[in-house]
Amino acid sequence: MLFIDLYNTPYHDAWAQQEQAVEEVRTGGPERVFFVEHPPVITYGRRPQGAKNLTARAEALQKIGVGVIHSDRGGDITFHGPGQLVMYPIIRIADHKLSVGGYVHKLEDMVIAALDQFGVIGVKDPAAPGVWVRNAQDQLAKICALGVRIRRGVSMHGIALNVTTDLGYFDLIVPCGLPGRPVTSLRQYLGENCPPMSEVKQALCQSVNDAMAD
Repeated sequence: MLFIDLYNTPYHDAWAQQEQAVEEVRTGGPERVFFVEHPPVITYGRRPQGAKNLTARAEALQKIGVGVIHSDRGGDITFHGPGQLVMYPIIRIADHKLSVGGYVHKLEDMVIAALDQFGVIGVKDPAAPGVWVRNAQDQLAKICALGVRIRRGVSMHGIALNVTTDLGYFDLIVPCGLPGRPVTSLRQYLGENCPPMSEVKQALCQSVNDAMAD
């Protein structure tokens, strides 16, 4: 498993790198995991209602420099930006004896295991993919969004974990198409004990390796 850090890369550019990697992995190349932070961008997936959950006007988005992209991933609408760790695993899911649903649950388990290294209890919501934590108001708040695509047995897209993300950007959308459900970040949850991005990447690397070794 190769771990490749794309650092700060625009969404379209990272998407193109995923497309190339999918073809290489499909034909027997080494599986890999991309880490990346994107410049501010709103993306929505294949669900037709995703675009309807964009609440900000185009003029307002242009003024603050936020792009909008129709992606081919699963899931609804979400925000990507600085301080958010995005992970794109490019793997042959059958090699790991995973169905599509099993792969989605495995991704959630990876994030939960990584959060556990920082004393954060992540949980699943059976009605909504992703990873959630209980906030100060004892509500389940989404800390990690999830949206994937499987092409010819190879995964692309993945998870977006809010580390130090400016959560104000989520006011521009109905996050994941779930009205009334709060969004949080490691910084909001842990305060001054929030780990640096480098440590979160290391934690996810470890949880990916552990999960893929099962």
